[in-house]
Amino acid sequence: MDDKGFISIEYLFSLFIILIIALGMLFYASSTLQSSLNIEDSATHRLILDNVANAISQVNSNGEGYSKYVQLPSDIGYYEITVSKDRATIEYSGKKGETMFPLVNIDSKYRLVSGRGYNISKTSDGKIVIA
Repeated sequence: MDDKGFISIEYLFSLFIILIIALGMLFYASSTLQSSLNIEDSATHRLILDNVANAISQVNSNGEGYSKYVQLPSDIGYYEITVSKDRATIEYSGKKGETMFPLVNIDSKYRLVSGRGYNISKTSDGKIVIA
């Protein structure tokens, strides 16, 4: 400000530059935060899918009559896991993840829903059944 109380052009220009830099930093911080939340959500669902696939593989590698109980968590929202002949697929919030398990004899297609528990067992004829 000069002696008469008017704001100088340099002062206005410096405020404008500071405002532009602050808005740029705010945009960068919000996009970084959103990206990290997206990665966390994907990793959480991937771990659930891997746990189900691991349970199926454990049941398959053990003898006939072996079974394992799997409880799917419900605290992260709704999702569905589809288990078919050689793969498991998870679908949540418009996203999809998949894992394969070779040499597993699954007799039909199963749909697992979040929040429920399932018993995975191996029958006497060597097939994997999810109930």
